[in-house]
Amino acid sequence: MSDAMEERGQALENEYFHRKNQELIEKMKEKLTAEQCQPVARRCPKECDGSFVEVDYENIKIDICETCGGAWLDAGELEALTKKENQGWLSRLLG
Repeated sequence: MSDAMEERGQALENEYFHRKNQELIEKMKEKLTAEQCQPVARRCPKECDGSFVEVDYENIKIDICETCGGAWLDAGELEALTKKENQGWLSRLLG
């Protein structure tokens, strides 16, 4: 009978630790989800180390550095600007 009691004790112990591990995993998932939802402040890659302000230019979002005034474009934004500006300086520069 001692073996049966020992096996039962081990089974209860395994169940307890399994439940605790599942709780920890759920807490970690919640924390990760909360961290991913927070906006990340992007910093200027120049030495000024300023932060970006998003500006709307002809319905295209452009990032402007608060410190140095540098303009930074995300993927596809430059192409969208050149398409909007058929005879402008930007399309002539890149054309």
